[in-house]
Amino acid sequence: MRQTLTAVLERDTTFTTDFVTEPYEAAWAGEARWFVHTLASSGGGVAVRMVTQISPDGLTWCDLDGSERVATGPGLVSWPISEFGQWLRLHATLTGENPSVKLRIYLTAKS
Repeated sequence: MRQTLTAVLERDTTFTTDFVTEPYEAAWAGEARWFVHTLASSGGGVAVRMVTQISPDGLTWCDLDGSERVATGPGLVSWPISEFGQWLRLHATLTGENPSVKLRIYLTAKS
C-alpha cells in the first residue's frame, strides 16, 4: 500500500516580499505535488512567481528544473515534482506595484 502525506506549509499567510517556505524532507517519497491557493491579492499588476528548490542537506539550495509557475490572482495552482532527491521547498518572488498576497501552500507526497 502506498503512503501519502500532506504538509500545510503556509495557512492564510500574507506576504509582501519574496519568500521561501520551510524546508521539507521527502526522501521517502517517489513523487510530490505543490498546491498554492491565492486567497487574495492587492497592488498593481501583482504576480507570484514560484519555483521548486531542492537540497541534499536542507541547507544549500538550487532550482529543481528552472520552470517557473505564476499566480496572478485568486485561485489554485498546482504542479507535480519528481526526481527531487532529499529536501524540497518553494521559492517565491512577488512582482508588481506594492504587492500583497494571502496564500495557503500545501506539499503532498506519496511513496
